Amino acid sequence: MAENPSDRAGKRARLIEIIKARSFQEGPEFKLASGKTSPFYFNMKPTMLDSEGAYLIASLILDEIERTDADLIGGLEMGAVPIASSVAAMAHARGRKLSAFFVRKQAKEHGTRALVEGLAKGEHMAGKRVVVVEDVTTTGGSALKAAEALKAEGANVVRIITIVDRLDGAMETFSNAGFGFTPLLTLEDFRS
Repeated sequence: MAENPSDRAGKRARLIEIIKARSFQEGPEFKLASGKTSPFYFNMKPTMLDSEGAYLIASLILDEIERTDADLIGGLEMGAVPIASSVAAMAHARGRKLSAFFVRKQAKEHGTRALVEGLAKGEHMAGKRVVVVEDVTTTGGSALKAAEALKAEGANVVRIITIVDRLDGAMETFSNAGFGFTPLLTLEDFRS
């Protein structure tokens, strides 16, 4: 069940505080995964792996997708793994069936050689409605890679959600590819 708007605003404000304390840095220049440079850097792992941070992220994502018919939630390793796990656990606590998965950057060379992990034996992505999650989005390349891999496996990507959108082209990338995109927060929430 979704929180009322004032609870949501409070959770969002508290998540911003935690990210500022644990995951956000300002400096002269940081090189980003996209190859770009920026004076702002987010290392979201300390927030995603913090008990309160994980709770707030999962709660806000579940509120975002409350009316979305989705079977699975996940994204590209490594950033999506703690997010999807927290959301799946909280979904169960809220009485919703929503399992987690992750997409490998490349299929493993041994065992099942799977590109998508988290599915039980005999399960497949074909026909599944999935939400793709990411910790920080710059141009959208990582989440797009996951979404395209899932689409190739027959999944229907119903939404892409990021914790922080750096406002550097991701919205356009996803729109051009035909995917709906929702950031929980943006870089503007962290500028002084």
